[in-house]
Amino acid sequence: MNTAIIGCGLIGQKRAKALAGATLVACADAVPARADALAKTLSGCKAEADWRAVLARGDIDFVIVATTHNALAEITLAAVQAGKHVFVEKPAARAPAELDPVIAAAEKHKRLVRVGFNHRYHFALQKARELVDSGALGPLMFVRGRYGHGGRTGYDKEWRANKELSGGGELIDQGVHLIDLARWFLGDFTGVQGFAPTYFWNMAVDDNGFMLLKTAQKQVAFLHASCTEWKNLFSLEIYGCNGKLDISGLGGSYGVEKLTFYKMLPQMGPPETTSWEYPMPDLSWELEMAEFLDDIRLNRQPSANLRDAKAALSVVERIYNS
Repeated sequence: MNTAIIGCGLIGQKRAKALAGATLVACADAVPARADALAKTLSGCKAEADWRAVLARGDIDFVIVATTHNALAEITLAAVQAGKHVFVEKPAARAPAELDPVIAAAEKHKRLVRVGFNHRYHFALQKARELVDSGALGPLMFVRGRYGHGGRTGYDKEWRANKELSGGGELIDQGVHLIDLARWFLGDFTGVQGFAPTYFWNMAVDDNGFMLLKTAQKQVAFLHASCTEWKNLFSLEIYGCNGKLDISGLGGSYGVEKLTFYKMLPQMGPPETTSWEYPMPDLSWELEMAEFLDDIRLNRQPSANLRDAKAALSVVERIYNS
């Protein structure tokens, strides 16, 4: 299958390296030099001056949209209307209402749209999903998650600090990953409480997001996303009636990816403990893309789709509005 990338920044470049067998034939960026630089790294890839020219091409099966948040929904909608399948980066929009016309168009034109929630495809998260689905934890009770980094010099001057471009701060950036993962395990959240302050960075958007989310069955997710973490951190704990899963690290600066299963014994006391470590490179980007290629071949609705993105953004919006 042939693809094109719209948005050739850091994430677009990562996507270009994890195409899972698809062929990149075109790319475009608001900064033409970025598109030119990406095109030069791949034989047969043409840099276009305007993303609309990419959508007009007849040799493209699906489009990867990796722009700033303000353009994600607009370009995805245009791509679907042009008859393309779309892989759009999270959060897929700045607010849930921006996704309504995209969802309607995807259904009308029978096009598939996958949202880039790549954390679902980390080895430790995949193993956790397997253990939960097997019933090893018993009924789930609650999830506790933390995700954060410390920014960098000038972070408050980057596009993510501009609410018009980003739609918000840390809550909509790393926070949607936590919301998506918690919802992946627990289901939809009917109760939403939270707080999104700005403690440190001199910017108009939040640098911390605190969440207390509850399902209709009263299962709870305690989540905290932060860009005042100072030392990069990822931690997700999943608690069931029969045991606990502790996931830490994402590789690289987040530390070695690790999963520990604490199995409660009939007599209780110290649990039976089993651990898995995944010191290999992060393949989540490629695994996620490979599944989307299968989605297209099988005409199968992606497991991480626009409705998942809307659900995560609805949580974000309710906290911002509160």
